[in-house]
Formats: sequence, C-alpha cells, structure tokens
Amino acid sequence: MDEQDLLAERFERHRPRLRAVAYRVLGSTGEAEDAVQEAWLRLSRSGAGEVENLGGWLTTVVARVSLDMLRSRATRREDSWQAHRAEAAAGPAAEATGPEQQAVLADSVGLALLVVLDTLAPAERLAFVLHDMFAVPYDEIAPVVERTPAAARQLASRARRRVRGVPGLPETDVVRQREVVDAFLAAARGGDFGALLALLDPEVELSTDAAAALAGVSPAHGPAAVAETFVGRAKAAQPALIGGTAGLAWAPGGTPRVVFGFTIRDGRVVAIELLADAERIGRLDLELLAG
Repeated sequence: MDEQDLLAERFERHRPRLRAVAYRVLGSTGEAEDAVQEAWLRLSRSGAGEVENLGGWLTTVVARVSLDMLRSRATRREDSWQAHRAEAAAGPAAEATGPEQQAVLADSVGLALLVVLDTLAPAERLAFVLHDMFAVPYDEIAPVVERTPAAARQLASRARRRVRGVPGLPETDVVRQREVVDAFLAAARGGDFGALLALLDPEVELSTDAAAALAGVSPAHGPAAVAETFVGRAKAAQPALIGGTAGLAWAPGGTPRVVFGFTIRDGRVVAIELLADAERIGRLDLELLAG
C-alpha cells in the first residue's frame, strides 16, 4: 500500500463525520457529498498526511467549503431557498448516495430543524452547527468565519436563540442532550422505574432495526412500555456521540455492537432507536465516551 492509499484510508475513517457536518450546514446531501469530496481533493494535493489531528484539519476544510457554498447560494437567485426546502422535504433517499448513508442522515436531522437552519445567516448557521452539534471550540470556529472567538460565540448564541424559539424542535445542544441521556442510563442501571418514567415523553417511541428485533428487542410505545424495556438493564452500555448527538452504545472490547440513538425534546426523550446491524453501525460517525 503506497502513501496515497494510506492517506485515502485515513480519510475514509473520517468521512461519516465530515458528511454529517456538511449535511447539517448545507441541508443538502448532494452538496454535502461535494464538500466532502473537495476536502479529499485538498488533502491529496496538500501533502497534509502528517497532520497530527487529521480529523480537526478535515473538519475545518469541510466547514470552510460549506460556508463558501452557503454564501454562494445566498447570492444566486436561481439557486432558490425553495429548491433546497424541496430537497429536504423529498428526503435524503432521493439522493444518489447509499441508502444506509441516507438513513443515518435522515435519522439525525429532522426537516423541521433544517427549515429553521435555513433562516440563519451563513456564518450563524456554521457557528451553531459546529459548536452546538459537534462541540467544536469557538477558537477553532473563529478563523473559519473570520471573526474573533468572542464574535463566533455571539454568532452561535444568536442562532441558538432562533432555534430554541421554535416549539417542538429536538434538543440540539450536546451538553443538554448528555444530561438527559446520562440520567436515563443511571436510572436504567439502577432499576429506578420512576426516574425513567420522568425522563420519557408521554408519546415516546422505541424502534429497532431488524438485527435488534432478531436479538429479542421489541418496539414499544409509551413511557411504561419503554421504561420496562430498560429498567435494570443497560449496565454494560456507555455514553457515545452518534453523528454529533448524545446517545449510548454497547461496545465490548471497544467494538460497537448495539447503538442507542436518542431524540430529546424539552428535556424528555421522545424517541429511542436501537441499531444492531453491523454494517449500518460501521457507517456511523460514532465516538465512545467514558462513563
């Protein structure tokens, strides 16, 4: 394997996260793929293979490319806001990338949130997505948006107020997400049925993929049924970031076998998705956390 092949292999390990960042910034799977491809071209031309934090370097490149695309979109009348809204409404399955990849994006970003993000100025959207959804520090966001760290913080803050002002949207702040998921995990491990009920929305849904269903996990609806599924269990689960969103994973030996995706709204869990399909899990941008 030559040096270029090794570089390509390293790049592919970061592709799911890069795609997730670009999709949240752009709201278009086609443009997201273009931004990720541009990042690869810049990497292959730059000789940046020795960069110590390649993930951070690539995230910055994708962020810059995506911001340029947003600004270009804003100045092109023929590339209308309605056209991007139509693509989001049609769903990611309309794009040419693989169905598993599209499912991951569709699971992680709802249409309602994309509609709100479309109302933000390009720099606001980028700052909000990078900080609140991917925990990128403001001092790393600042050079991308050509602002000071304090100004970058203000951009994200303005965007955050707009997003939180729309009722019914899922929680986007990773810190808030983790507080709820950590409380859920503690209640499940401790067998505290009442605490689990308090964390679940009255219309909470538990869904499973085919692999999880074969393992004996059944879909459930309502707080009591969902709490019953988890109470006294999940002892081996650990916190994780799934596409930049707080969740859980069962990862014996550091290899994820089951992933628990959470949708949180107004401090309560409204949906949990259990994934056990190895191929689909392998396509996720998944980071295991201590806890």
